[in-house]
Amino acid sequence: MSSPSHVAETPITDRNELVATLASGEKPKAQWRIGTEHEKFGFRLDDLRPPTFDGERGIEALLTGLTRFGWAPVQENGRTIALLRDNASVTLEPAGQLELSGAALESIHQTCVETGTHLNEVAQVAAELQLGFFGMGFQPKWTRDEMPWMPKGRYRIMREYMPKVGSLGLDMMTRTCTVQVNLDYAAEADMVKKFRVSLALQPIATALFADSPFTEGKPNGYLSYRSHIWTDTDADRTGMLDFVFEDGFGYERYVDYLLDVPMYFSYRDGVYHDASGQSFRDFMVGKLPVLPGQLPTLRDWSDHMTTAFPEVRLKKYLEMRGADAGPWSRLCALPAFWVGLLYDDAALDAAWDLVRDFSLVERHALRDGVPKQALNLPFRNGTVRDLAREALKIAVAGLQRRAARNADGQDESHFLDVLQEIVDSGLTPAERKLALYHGEWGQSVDPVFKQFAY
Repeated sequence: MSSPSHVAETPITDRNELVATLASGEKPKAQWRIGTEHEKFGFRLDDLRPPTFDGERGIEALLTGLTRFGWAPVQENGRTIALLRDNASVTLEPAGQLELSGAALESIHQTCVETGTHLNEVAQVAAELQLGFFGMGFQPKWTRDEMPWMPKGRYRIMREYMPKVGSLGLDMMTRTCTVQVNLDYAAEADMVKKFRVSLALQPIATALFADSPFTEGKPNGYLSYRSHIWTDTDADRTGMLDFVFEDGFGYERYVDYLLDVPMYFSYRDGVYHDASGQSFRDFMVGKLPVLPGQLPTLRDWSDHMTTAFPEVRLKKYLEMRGADAGPWSRLCALPAFWVGLLYDDAALDAAWDLVRDFSLVERHALRDGVPKQALNLPFRNGTVRDLAREALKIAVAGLQRRAARNADGQDESHFLDVLQEIVDSGLTPAERKLALYHGEWGQSVDPVFKQFAY
């Protein structure tokens, strides 16, 4: 989730300005970049509990410690709640999950170095505070009530609103972690094709990255419980966006979707005004109940775009949102998977050929089935594992044709080796952890914290 945007306070008077905001994201292929984001859970080494915001071993102390590496603090009401450096940021999810929002970089090589550098910095400071961090899709041990809350204004508003629209929204906020990648498009038609391909294949990413099989210390019956949580969070702002596959889809149709997503807030003069459940359309005509007579700004629109949570999200780029967080190797593999599919023309064509005849019913069956069954989910005459194998083959070829090489002459395709091993074995990360749980861990999840810490 985002901190307040830094868009100019320019008033919006016309819907076409909202459409133009999305169109302004268009870039020639030479300027396409890769922005990788990932979240991770913190824990205290002595009792495995998540750190609070305050205190000598709290999250704010961790953020302060990271400033030694050149990160500049961002404050809200006098408290450090984020960091900025070189067009990247470190922010906090509602329960203190630490998120790196990486810079827009040219290659997977660069984004993997960025991620590794960040994890190393966090590990150094965390060790001094007797803290650790690890990546999974869902908090494996602690209850919702045992998770702390961070002092960010938007989270207070969301915390009060979520129970009104779904039963798992507070779990989404406090007990989930994801990895995602943000990718560019050249024109509206290119955006549409990439949106359709990535939305249809998002369940494949969910299956490959499935790593959230535990709730409160026991198996929960899912392989990606994080993915399941989104099905009962808030139907107004989540899901598979069937309209993306309809004739005529483009920027205007997505703007209309966003205008129908209920608001959370408007951030004015350092204050979050609670607009939860109110209409951005009313805001556009000066009739927002919480700010009567006032018009939205481009900053309000930028903030509002971050409060829709579909499986793929459009801002000035496309965000792939279907994967559980995990170890460093998979944090590098997620952008490699999608760059391989979407940034090479032949790969994009092949990926579209793979999914173009999926029916609406089939797309939803994939979305609804993979949280429990992942690669084992039946699909047509095979399984999701077969789809994943084909998608990986396309992605590998796309990265090889991209030929973005590191100093040793390697292209980016080797970042997919970890996913190839998952497909070849048929075992997701969640299934491997379940085997450990029922075996050498003696039906305890506590070893997760040590064996899978960064």
